[in-house]
Amino acid sequence: MFCPEKYGPVVQALWRAGRTQPLGPGRANKEVADQLQRLTPAQLVAPRTLRDERMARLCHAALWLYHDFLEECHRISQSIATIDGSYWHGLMHRREPDYANAKYWFRRVGEHPVFSTLCEEARKMSQGTNHPAADFLKHRSKWDAFAFIDLCNQAVRDSNLEPLCRAIQQREWELLFDFCFNQAAE
Repeated sequence: MFCPEKYGPVVQALWRAGRTQPLGPGRANKEVADQLQRLTPAQLVAPRTLRDERMARLCHAALWLYHDFLEECHRISQSIATIDGSYWHGLMHRREPDYANAKYWFRRVGEHPVFSTLCEEARKMSQGTNHPAADFLKHRSKWDAFAFIDLCNQAVRDSNLEPLCRAIQQREWELLFDFCFNQAAE
């Protein structure tokens, strides 16, 4: 369960309880644009101390993505040449949707520390689903980002798959945000 209070007042103020991000680009939440534009890495992690500015910038990219500002997320994530930057970059392209480009960035990610937890949680989320396209999730022992990209692509056209993919995508965002935030702040 994602607990925005854990990350401080900025994240708490920007979090919308119960919201799952769309599989596509969504509609930018203009209400928070100025707040996100002015946000600095140190402010993002406050009241904790900034330890890793690049990771805080990736958290900033994540918040842009959470509020459906894909271009802003893209600008930041593309500028950080790490597996974490590639991961956020891949998520943004999956939402765009540019599935081939998302796969390119996920090839650059390789294995990521959040994959094992994501795989386990996606397996649990998929247990109640009877859709044949999602069956692979029930039996995975290792996360397959490429298969999930394909499933999201299918879910855009299949409303029976969409809720599951959105829930998994949201949990993926939360796990990656948590990973980056814990590297960004002391």
